[in-house]
Amino acid sequence: MLKLNTELLFLILAVVCALLGAIFDIRSRRIPNFITFPGIVIGLLLHWILGGWHQLGLAALACLICGSIFLVFWLAGGMGAGDVKLMAAVGCLAGISGVAYLLISTALAGGVMAVVFALWRGRLKDTMLNMGALAVHHRFEGLKPHPSLNVANAWTLRLPYGLAIAAGSAVTLCLLVVQR
Repeated sequence: MLKLNTELLFLILAVVCALLGAIFDIRSRRIPNFITFPGIVIGLLLHWILGGWHQLGLAALACLICGSIFLVFWLAGGMGAGDVKLMAAVGCLAGISGVAYLLISTALAGGVMAVVFALWRGRLKDTMLNMGALAVHHRFEGLKPHPSLNVANAWTLRLPYGLAIAAGSAVTLCLLVVQR
């Protein structure tokens, strides 16, 4: 029972961190360090206090996995650094047991939100063509950002991905509660 309660606590804190990041991302299109860095520190400290050194190591691993996967998208010009840091913080808070659900739920939420956003803005066809252009570009150029299809271009549709991270965190929390 104690394990379930601590897992639930960690996921609730991850959702709170993600929601705070999403609010800032929607309002200002930035996710500030005063949300992400304390999220990582609090996650590491709580995992250490409640689970010892082993749990601290697993929380750091969760942070590294989530941050590294999102780092790839930042390097390719597909998202901002705040998204990477927020995902690392949420992963650290959630812990290793929630990483797979968190990554999959966030990716699915982001994909659904991107399609809805493109439809809403009347740019689904352009978005699909741009995805093809990005696939060809990255096949030949690796992680080098596309010269015009990247987050620095104000003309491209840019989803506040903090919202997808918050949705993925909430879905992960719900899945844990339903499973137990």
